[in-house]
Amino acid sequence: MKDEVLILGGGVAGCAVAISLARKGRSVTLIEREPTPRHKVCGEFLSGEALEDLDLLGINVADLGAAPIHCVRLAAARRAAEAPLPFPAASLTRKTLDAALIARAVDAGVCIEQGRSVQSLRRQGDTWLATLDDGETREAPAVFLATGKHDVRGHARPKDPERWIAFKTYFRLAPDQAAELANASELMLYPGGYGGLQPVQGGIANLCCVVQQRFLAKAGFRWENFLAKMQHDCPHLAMRLAEAEELLCKPVAVTHIPYGFMRSVTEEGLYCIGDQAAVIPSFTGDGISIALHTARCAATAYLAGEPAQLFQAKLRSALLNQMLLARIAADGLNNSFARAVLPFCLRVWPGVMRVTAALTRISQPAAVTSHAIAR
Repeated sequence: MKDEVLILGGGVAGCAVAISLARKGRSVTLIEREPTPRHKVCGEFLSGEALEDLDLLGINVADLGAAPIHCVRLAAARRAAEAPLPFPAASLTRKTLDAALIARAVDAGVCIEQGRSVQSLRRQGDTWLATLDDGETREAPAVFLATGKHDVRGHARPKDPERWIAFKTYFRLAPDQAAELANASELMLYPGGYGGLQPVQGGIANLCCVVQQRFLAKAGFRWENFLAKMQHDCPHLAMRLAEAEELLCKPVAVTHIPYGFMRSVTEEGLYCIGDQAAVIPSFTGDGISIALHTARCAATAYLAGEPAQLFQAKLRSALLNQMLLARIAADGLNNSFARAVLPFCLRVWPGVMRVTAALTRISQPAAVTSHAIAR
């Protein structure tokens, strides 16, 4: 069976590019490995750029119950410093966001096949061949690779030398702690990694954290031990989670995240977007924004007849400074000396955060709309 456009992956990037192309009259088929939207390892932060792109796709996150985020806090030891964000932001669960994007894609005329995974992808002549889990082969001259953290055989990203492992779960905080967390995204540091806590819709809080494998080994590779260790190393987190109810039976997890990866080359007709194009350190909160940005750029390039190879090179160049700055900042957060002196430097944190937030944003072609997160 031959398709005009084949999109592999029905997450944020895949759905966004599908909607954009279908609206322009293209015949689009999207293959998604999960049968229904589910919880994914994600901090679920929506920056101003992400809100703008979602608004263009017809998604108003306030209608979905998103929590507005006005400031960011950095916690070290028992102290915390706060800085207002220089842009509007919000927080929404990926399960809710993905469901809304899939519904919007269906409305746009996208043919979506859920519960089917791609085993391999190869080029034959001027056509791409995608082999699915049941052995069926799908053909298309143009493919958008948007499989997120899951690699497709033949197009794997480099191995993660630091062996990062990420966890995500939800808590219902005690009323006083929920009130203190409201409208804020908190970054907390501990040996071997960092975690983020922020409110999402429904009065619950998202805890998303990353740790290097060698540090997780010290906790016996057990979530309950690691959670206890995080709270011991960061009393601010322990304060937040006091009397909190964990809402998932076990956290969602993913391993070997190649932070800092940027795809520089591709092949004719293969547009790589989302985490298949670039993987920014989680603490920046730019993951969803980059997914949407790469999808928008890829749709524009394809509709203009721009070769995939040129698109990929231009995308890498556009993201390079942002990725480098984020990597430098991440290395600083993971440095033991930096963590040791951080409690004494929190008074300068608000100014540093404002500059960092501004420098690690993706520039948008239009002003960010504020009504998208109006309450």
